[in-house]
Amino acid sequence: MLEHTELFFKSIFIDNMVFSVFLGMCSYLAVSKKVATAVGLGAAVIFVLAVTVPLNWLLDQYLLRDGALSWLGPEYADYNLSFLSFILFIATIATMVQLVEIVVEKFSPSLYNSLGIFLPLIAVNCAILGGSLFMQARDIQTFGLALNYGISSGIGWFLAILAIAAIREKIRYSNVPPPLRGLGITFIITGLMGIGFQSFGGMLTGGDEEPAAPVVSEKTVENIKEEAKKLKEKEELDEKTVSYTNTTIKE
Repeated sequence: MLEHTELFFKSIFIDNMVFSVFLGMCSYLAVSKKVATAVGLGAAVIFVLAVTVPLNWLLDQYLLRDGALSWLGPEYADYNLSFLSFILFIATIATMVQLVEIVVEKFSPSLYNSLGIFLPLIAVNCAILGGSLFMQARDIQTFGLALNYGISSGIGWFLAILAIAAIREKIRYSNVPPPLRGLGITFIITGLMGIGFQSFGGMLTGGDEEPAAPVVSEKTVENIKEEAKKLKEKEELDEKTVSYTNTTIKE
């Protein structure tokens, strides 16, 4: 449970797709002028990541990685299809995005028109593919953790675009210097928000850990005792030598 909680909060705040690795910036900048469209696109990204990351985890575990085909028989244990990762991951993402596009067009035509070309372009959103590639690179062990990572990464991207959309709506009424209006002030705000999100980096560390006690073998202990014994004998010999020298000088 602790592992799931740590992964959830770390993916949202610390390893945020926008503020940490700067993925999905095209949609982030283009569709963040209104909160309503930002919410719609953010929800679509959460859904796509929540579905594609665990699906791609299954593909990676049982089809792509080295030895993944061993379930078909021992003669397939040496096969490695990892070179097909990009093709299959993108195919899975494109399928889910097409499903999202059909659903949004059916049930919310106004949102579909507001998102425009950026809804089908989720298929080439680097944040979506990045979620699957990070899942593969970090070697997430279970299906549940992969699902957790997909949902939390989507929520992190959703919070980023929602926050910048809310700020951009309010900043229209502010006296922004002419050279910074538009994308200029947006990039500045994004940088400041990134600094704010990175400040969460220490919230899961639990403080400084006490250094572990060194492990010493029995042989090492015996060697230490032997050296200490020799040192003690040498000190006693030196004391006798000093005592004999002082006696000789007095005589």
